[in-house]
Amino acid sequence: MSDTKKYAVFGSGSWATAIVKMLCENLNEVGWYMRSETIKEHIKNEQHNPSYLSSVEFHTEQLKLSNDMNEIASWADVLIFVIPSAFMHSELLKLSVNISEKTVVSAVKGIIPESGLLVGEHFHDIYYIPFENIAVIAGPCHAEEVALERLSYLTISCADAKKAQEIADKFSSSYIKTKISDDIIGVEYAVMLKNIYAIAAGIAHGLGYGDNFQSVLMSNAIREMKRFIKKMHKMKRNINNSAYLGDLLVTGYSIFSRNRMFGNMIGKGYTVKSAQMEMNMIAEGYYATKSAHLLNKKNLKKTRLPIIDAVYAVLYENKNPKKVFKKLTEQLD
Repeated sequence: MSDTKKYAVFGSGSWATAIVKMLCENLNEVGWYMRSETIKEHIKNEQHNPSYLSSVEFHTEQLKLSNDMNEIASWADVLIFVIPSAFMHSELLKLSVNISEKTVVSAVKGIIPESGLLVGEHFHDIYYIPFENIAVIAGPCHAEEVALERLSYLTISCADAKKAQEIADKFSSSYIKTKISDDIIGVEYAVMLKNIYAIAAGIAHGLGYGDNFQSVLMSNAIREMKRFIKKMHKMKRNINNSAYLGDLLVTGYSIFSRNRMFGNMIGKGYTVKSAQMEMNMIAEGYYATKSAHLLNKKNLKKTRLPIIDAVYAVLYENKNPKKVFKKLTEQLD
């Protein structure tokens, strides 16, 4: 990779908008694909996303906006996908250009339901992207704090350390600190799992549990995450690093966390459907819960996952949250 590489973002939600903002700090031009013609025209004419992070103003001469995925994929060398995992497969069906020699960066927080694969694995298996050309973005970093230019941290994971650093450099600014990692699979699982634990934290809050229980829940969550990731991809990693523990804590505790908000609504008595309808953002943890449950179920030797099992029971088995979490309290230490 060199400084002449062109970067493009695929998606128009809050995290996609934040990523475009970060890249615009360092690049003269950023490609931006979005499905909605209305949003594209609004950004073009009004200099901001009408639906997400509307306080962020763009210099539109820096943006190459398009509703044509293939146009942007052909133009860019580094493709950053920020499409919710539940819709990734259907969006990628539009892709007809060969991207096998591109660098693909996943900022998606989940597993592709249709393939049961992590986003990086999906691109490797389906689109023949070499693993050394696949990277993952992790936090701790909320889109809303990027919009406010509050100090935030990103971890860029890639098997190729040079590529990871070059991508990280494009995100670094006075308010964004970056580091790199070679644990691409572990980080991608962590990004997925943290949203499930944030839903658990939200349910607990909605049920009336206090800070004491929340701290126990989070300390058990990081150990559960460690067991899950170790089962899926065994390598030396420090689970207390910010890409794992830090991202878990900010997602579990922050008022900006949509997954915590979703869980809080469930704890207060909303049905899954009514909570989803009231939120105008996707709670990735809902889909991640099913994926994590199925992955563990496929293992011959299952990993003990009491928190994920509890969230699954509430979201997918229609179990009473109060009864499920009362039982969960007896399983934590």
